[in-house]
Amino acid sequence: MTDKTQPKKFKSKWFRVAVAGDTTDGREIQPEWILQMAQTYSLDTYGARINLEHIKGLSPDSIFCAYGDVLAVKTEKVTINGEQKDALYVQIQPNENLIALNQKNQKIYTSIEVDENFAKTGQAYLVGLAITDSPASLGTEMLSFAAGATENPFNAKKLRPENLFTAAQETKLEFEEVKESFASDLVNKVKNLFKTQEQQQQQTQENFSQNEQAILEIAQQTANQGTEFAELKVKHEQLQSDFNQLKNKLDQEPQGQPRPHSSNSKYSEEIGEIDC
Repeated sequence: MTDKTQPKKFKSKWFRVAVAGDTTDGREIQPEWILQMAQTYSLDTYGARINLEHIKGLSPDSIFCAYGDVLAVKTEKVTINGEQKDALYVQIQPNENLIALNQKNQKIYTSIEVDENFAKTGQAYLVGLAITDSPASLGTEMLSFAAGATENPFNAKKLRPENLFTAAQETKLEFEEVKESFASDLVNKVKNLFKTQEQQQQQTQENFSQNEQAILEIAQQTANQGTEFAELKVKHEQLQSDFNQLKNKLDQEPQGQPRPHSSNSKYSEEIGEIDC
């Protein structure tokens, strides 16, 4: 029995993704949005996924596949140019695609998607996190251009056209391996053990079912042959009975009479003369 090694899990250190007053495609991040996103975010409510440049691809093999998930959100006070502001921080769980991208590139930029009226609650919610190594694609100039267009070119990338994207900002991603506790590790190993046993039992059951089917087919063929033999036996016994009846009938018929002597005297005399 082989023990399959579980893939390693990682999570990031907390990093900043938005500050009150940040530029978006047409609006500014409001301080209350920062607080609401930190208070309302829950994986059970809606888990924000990480994607490339806010493009949500359908194929897992595409470069626009998912790159991980946002685990948690919090807010902190930061001082920028002597002014204290509310900032939004997130902690993410990357997959191997994001880890590889982070190792390959020296700089990564992030942008968030905000729904300021999530599920008609009247509160802001973090619904997406985008990464890019090309800040110009989600930079301040691009967002300003999109906001001034007759139809915002970013709308097709949003979960709702009313949502907004923040300008990309440089981010330093640092990941650390998630170490399971001894109890959790033991529980997982026991689960895997039972899972392996269940798979073996399932395979045994499948083999038994196949053997059972083969035995039933052989038994059916044997039963068919027995029926055919019984039919032949009945026919043979009927033929034997018919033969015996015919034989008895023939035995009861009278035997043939002896040939009578001829009364013709002339003929007798001629025979007598010949005998002499």
